[in-house]
Amino acid sequence: MITGYLAKRVKSFGHACKGIHTLVSGEAHARIHLLATIAVIAAGILVRLRRWEWAAILLCIGMVWLTEALNTALELLADEVSLERRERIGKAKDVAAGGVLIAAMVSVGVAALVFWNHLR
Repeated sequence: MITGYLAKRVKSFGHACKGIHTLVSGEAHARIHLLATIAVIAAGILVRLRRWEWAAILLCIGMVWLTEALNTALELLADEVSLERRERIGKAKDVAAGGVLIAAMVSVGVAALVFWNHLR
């Protein structure tokens, strides 16, 4: 019984990893987020961020990746429903993309606050 449960959890983890691969390999914006993630982590290491600063930065990185993943999932589902131009589907895609933009803008603001004292 435990073996079956663990096998299902491992399989679920595999699906999640496949989803991350799909996101990064199929979406240009995700690759931009990947580069930004690497750059911010490298900068944080270089300036020796404190724990609370790392917490803020990592929360922002997670927020941007989460919104990008949900945006991509919504776009894939919408395109499965219809490839025709449909006003409400277009609005839903725009709202999801707007969520990514909000997350990215907030993250840039947080990064500016965190790195400001380190770069003066």
